[in-house]
Amino acid sequence: MKNDLLQNIDKVHTTELGILRIKKNLGLSTNDVVDWCKQKIKQADNIQKKGKNWYVSFENCVLTVNASSYTIITGHKI
Repeated sequence: MKNDLLQNIDKVHTTELGILRIKKNLGLSTNDVVDWCKQKIKQADNIQKKGKNWYVSFENCVLTVNASSYTIITGHKI
């Protein structure tokens, strides 16, 4: 399962609202949120698929990625 997300890392993307939500929730100042998220996915401590989403855990944060479209939905600090 973990390999599905990593094998399709080039498909990972988000919406304009997703960029704003992720920046706000994680306190990011980077201009390329998608690239930042891809790097964190590659270095993740844990990747789990639950239902229709992937949950990527790293550095006390979690990214939620839709499993079929590879859209980054949101990110949260734990």
